[in-house]
Amino acid sequence: MAEFKLKRGYNVPLAGAADKQLTVVDPPDTVALLPHEFRGIKPRLAVKEGDTVKIGTTLFTDKVHSDIVFVAPVSGKVVAINRGERRKLLEIVVENDRKDETERVGNWSTADLENMTREDVVKHLLASGLWAHLIKRPFIEVANPEETPRDIFISGFSTAPLAADVSFLLQEEQESFQFGVQMLAKLTDGAVHLSVDGKNNTSPGWFSQIKGVQVHRFSGPHPAGNVGVQIHHIKPLKSGELVWQVKPEAVALLGQFFKNGVFPTERIVALAGTGLKKKQYFKVRSGASFSSFIKKEMLTDNALRFISGDVLTGWATKQDGFVSFYDALISVIPEAQKERKLLGYFRPGFKTPSFSKTFLSSFLRPGKQDYEMDTGQKGGHRAFVMSASDYEKVVPMNILPVPLAKSILAKDIEEMEGLGILELAEEDVALCSYICLSKTDFGQILRDGLDMIQKEG
Repeated sequence: MAEFKLKRGYNVPLAGAADKQLTVVDPPDTVALLPHEFRGIKPRLAVKEGDTVKIGTTLFTDKVHSDIVFVAPVSGKVVAINRGERRKLLEIVVENDRKDETERVGNWSTADLENMTREDVVKHLLASGLWAHLIKRPFIEVANPEETPRDIFISGFSTAPLAADVSFLLQEEQESFQFGVQMLAKLTDGAVHLSVDGKNNTSPGWFSQIKGVQVHRFSGPHPAGNVGVQIHHIKPLKSGELVWQVKPEAVALLGQFFKNGVFPTERIVALAGTGLKKKQYFKVRSGASFSSFIKKEMLTDNALRFISGDVLTGWATKQDGFVSFYDALISVIPEAQKERKLLGYFRPGFKTPSFSKTFLSSFLRPGKQDYEMDTGQKGGHRAFVMSASDYEKVVPMNILPVPLAKSILAKDIEEMEGLGILELAEEDVALCSYICLSKTDFGQILRDGLDMIQKEG
């Protein structure tokens, strides 16, 4: 077991973590799939409004790889197909009839699973509606079933702000997780790598008993839990190579599918943030409407921002939104008040977190994770240049964020590849934007660079 102790990074001191209390939610009235979540997928509808569907019925497919399907998590009727600008497909909403009629993909014995070939596993996963959980690097998009990854990586913990505790998410999923790993191992000629929390014990203790994986221990501040950081230290991605990543809760879902032969419909999500009076975990249907478990009396009286995922890399959604296909966390924080504070940076800042130790809070309250933050950026576009070494302090990789960003802005593909762009995802540079006084969006710059390389082929 390899051990990595990372020094660089920063734990955002955000209050509002979810209590380890689980409530099982009744089946929702409506669920939805959100096609914009699936990077690299060009959706083609397979249903129309008014169609009747079962659990596992295809709602849409990928135009390029038509065998990649996205399926209904409940049985019922398609009641809305919502589009945005230029008819972009936003939501496919299904009304739940609560009959739970299901389309079965298969029924396999333990011997059948052991004897499956790679082609068998790919075929069944594509039919399951779960293939989109396999994400390829570089480019961070849904994996191509025609490609074989060098290795597959699973980060068994998260260091993101208010992140869901993986050991709580998977407390009853050891058998399913083992089945999932067994199937993933058939998809690569290399190894399946599982990284565990080496310090805070947020990874399940039984991870050490999982067969068919190489286990690595990581400790350190955020982003030590990012799979991209772990890949960089375990076995860096070289030019021309391809790896896949899978979230640990998704591995358990894959295992459930191969055990039962049907699309697994239940998810556990953490509801966290200081915009809530009650912060806890909920077991819900995939794609469930927020209204099925987030009640008005649970919210504070403030104007609130609902975020699918964490506050650094999640995406803003609505109070009447739907549970993400990928995210096990819903963050709810107050919206910032649009007012300028007297004296600004000259205020003592007893309750203001500061990476650069500008405020007294850095000295009077070191290490305490109890700051109530809102959506205010605490900075803006300005002619202020930070030292490049400041950004390097929050990126625990042998990559220079500022020269890389400049090469992307200059559209120098050869230089950006030489500086390691293909190893990165937006989440790996999110802290650069967080600490930047000019609030440069390093994530968007990185995405522009990756899209540029992909377009050039």
